[in-house]
Amino acid sequence: MTETRGASVRYENVQKSYDGETLVVKNLNLDIPPGEFLTMLGPSGSGKTTCLMMLAGFEPATHGEIFLNDSPINNVPPHKRGIGMVFQNYALFPHMSVAENLAFPLQVRGMNRADQEKKVQRALEMVELGHFGSRRPAQLSGGQQQRVAVARALVFEPELVLMDEPLGALDKQLREQMQYEIKHIHENIGVSIVYVTHDQTEALTMSDRVAVFNDGIIQQLSSPDALYENPQNSFVAQFIGENNKLSGTVTEVAGDTCAVKLDDGTMLKADAVNIDGVGSRTTISLRPERVEFDTHEQMDNLVKGRIEEMIYLGDHIRVRMNVAGNTEFIVKVRNRGEKRDLRTGQTVEIGWAAGDCKALDAVA
Repeated sequence: MTETRGASVRYENVQKSYDGETLVVKNLNLDIPPGEFLTMLGPSGSGKTTCLMMLAGFEPATHGEIFLNDSPINNVPPHKRGIGMVFQNYALFPHMSVAENLAFPLQVRGMNRADQEKKVQRALEMVELGHFGSRRPAQLSGGQQQRVAVARALVFEPELVLMDEPLGALDKQLREQMQYEIKHIHENIGVSIVYVTHDQTEALTMSDRVAVFNDGIIQQLSSPDALYENPQNSFVAQFIGENNKLSGTVTEVAGDTCAVKLDDGTMLKADAVNIDGVGSRTTISLRPERVEFDTHEQMDNLVKGRIEEMIYLGDHIRVRMNVAGNTEFIVKVRNRGEKRDLRTGQTVEIGWAAGDCKALDAVA
């Protein structure tokens, strides 16, 4: 990142209720340092968008305080917070040219025309639309319109930009392209970004840290790799990436590892991440790509399973198996070009390391 000029954000004991009874956001405490790209990730109704709207000033907090650069902003109106916003529907003025759309927030701030033109052109070049200033939004593709929306949020050089599901209306290929473009813009200008999405791939691709929301609470706040590799509870394990779950009872705990007896009697070793001790129920989390068919070396966990389905996906083969009573157990086999002797109906031995499976809180 060339320069960090972003704002710091702090949520302090923030709660939100729309009806005076049910809390949509429950006692949120969150610090966002200057220049960070933080994504609020979670399913619909988890509280992530409400947190963003309270920061933007479009929703009041029921309790607690939000700080921007250590100054309380609960009573500051949205237009005086100096925050850039990017919405899913772009929110561009259809009767204005691209340049006029970008100039609008500068006009509102009383900037002279010469400075407006310089900043508009700089913002357009930032999103690689330098020659599109005279066009109307209707003359642009969806991806170009979203770039204009990003440029408009950045044109007045805010310290903080909020993005609410900004890529949701784009097709898959364009969405992936825009993920990288927004990430690179962030790296180049150093502005703080708070991004809301329900798309885990977006969150993992773009973020410095990800806050996973569920039921109005942050379930885990981590870097993308830590979130994927070391989920702290079963909700995070299931929500982030594809995941196999196996239920059982803890029979032994030795330091950071434990022994688990699955419901069909199979014994496994796992990392003891979030368990209540010997005799407690647990759900084991295991990523499909960590399972091996070639179990020539002695592995911590060796089990037999029946192949139920095989799907060729180019870079890998997705194998669905019946393992320890779980008929949706998935193994991802990397396509190395050689022919594998795997077929539907076959019973095979698979294995994985104890460190690759996490014993977490029990789920049904």
